[in-house]
Amino acid sequence: MTTDSSFINLYDLNINLVKYSYKPNGVKFLVVHDNEDTGVKAGFDYIRWSGGELIDCQYGGVRDYNFSYMDDIYRIDPNAIYTERGINTRLKKDEFSSNEVEKALNAAGKQIIDFYNPKSTGYILTLHNNADGGFGIASYLPGYELASAADSVYLNPEMDGDDMLYVTDLKLFNSFKKANVNVMLQSKFVENDGSLSVYAMQNNIPYVNVEVQHGHLEENLRLIEIAIVALKEHGMIKKQ
Repeated sequence: MTTDSSFINLYDLNINLVKYSYKPNGVKFLVVHDNEDTGVKAGFDYIRWSGGELIDCQYGGVRDYNFSYMDDIYRIDPNAIYTERGINTRLKKDEFSSNEVEKALNAAGKQIIDFYNPKSTGYILTLHNNADGGFGIASYLPGYELASAADSVYLNPEMDGDDMLYVTDLKLFNSFKKANVNVMLQSKFVENDGSLSVYAMQNNIPYVNVEVQHGHLEENLRLIEIAIVALKEHGMIKKQ
């Protein structure tokens, strides 16, 4: 296995983007939160046996970016920095914060995207983890808090509701539905929250998020394998 790195200095926060490669074959994962280790372990398990690449964003083992600039404290979810509007609306900041900070976050988002290079890959495949009984597939059902983000939802009642796939492409949604796994298709009218899924939709890049509960390693790997089968089925993975 080989490694390559890219570094982001966000004022007093150092972000290390580490790319692990083992027999590159067109499969590439991205992990943007540094406290979601089950996804990282599952991704490593996959590339160790089947080949591929994994980019892990490392900045201290926490979820959010926390940094200071000109004695002001800032905080933002690293999955909110891929559109200017997302940065502007989701950045936790003091009332008189600097626009320079938003520009720096925009540059950081672009650096992460460029390092992953979806133009070459042909898709974006992310790995996320969640807590037990909080956010899950049911969050997108009619009447629940994230219903407006969903175009369609398919739920397998025999699966844990915290384990799911999140997609922006109808063909992928139908493949995952056929595979009988929890899956949500993002609405074209979803709020611009700066997330990678919104960036992907704006740029016509197929996006898949494999989202499972912390600790569900076996299920994480199973959903990864299902996701890659579907990406290959629709010719979205370009062989290297």
